[in-house]
Amino acid sequence: MFVPLRDQNPLTYIHFQYVTIALIVVNILIYVIYQSGLISPIDEATWASFALVPSEFFSEGFNGLPIPGERYDYIAVPEKYTLITYMFLHGGLMHLGGNMLFLWVFGDNIEDATGHFRFLIFYLLCGVAAGLTHSYMAPNSNIPLIGASGAIAGLIGAYLILHPKVQVWVLVLGRIPLPVNAALAIIAWFLFQVFQVVYMLEDSTAWWAHIGGFIAGVFLILIMRRKGVPLFN
Repeated sequence: MFVPLRDQNPLTYIHFQYVTIALIVVNILIYVIYQSGLISPIDEATWASFALVPSEFFSEGFNGLPIPGERYDYIAVPEKYTLITYMFLHGGLMHLGGNMLFLWVFGDNIEDATGHFRFLIFYLLCGVAAGLTHSYMAPNSNIPLIGASGAIAGLIGAYLILHPKVQVWVLVLGRIPLPVNAALAIIAWFLFQVFQVVYMLEDSTAWWAHIGGFIAGVFLILIMRRKGVPLFN
């Protein structure tokens, strides 16, 4: 497993990655204001209602209407909307920081290739695909799914299609900084997700969400990139 530090890949079509920065800021603000307990903490039930819970998504209440006979003492979020809201919640500073670092390194070049507005749509679609993949692979799970990693996996997949030859500085084994070929790093990352799904060595991470988001990013970038943006550049 690797942690990206930076890439050597200047922007071509845009002057600045406004949407990437905005997404990072929004994720951080939501965590600091509502999840950290420092400013305006929300109770656990309300927090969980914004997460994606597969068993609830496929239950009678998936359309957002209260299930008859149940009492709601928290903000009830329609289950279909949790396919969006779950992306903006994180389980801790390490979870948040890791995701935002991936978004910072890979997001700007995908935003450059798609344009600002289409990049936002691309990001959200990858997150939705990740959430749906996770839910369909674990339809009876009661564990809340949170985090931006599914959407960010889509950025990683798109980066592989657009910039496989770029040099990316990564932190290997959490301590060794090395410049590596983007394709090598990303393929190794994807194979690690598949390995975890096959052998289930660690089940606290939504590996299927990462795989679903990655595959969505690979295919979506083919139709959402700007006209004239080359593949495998």
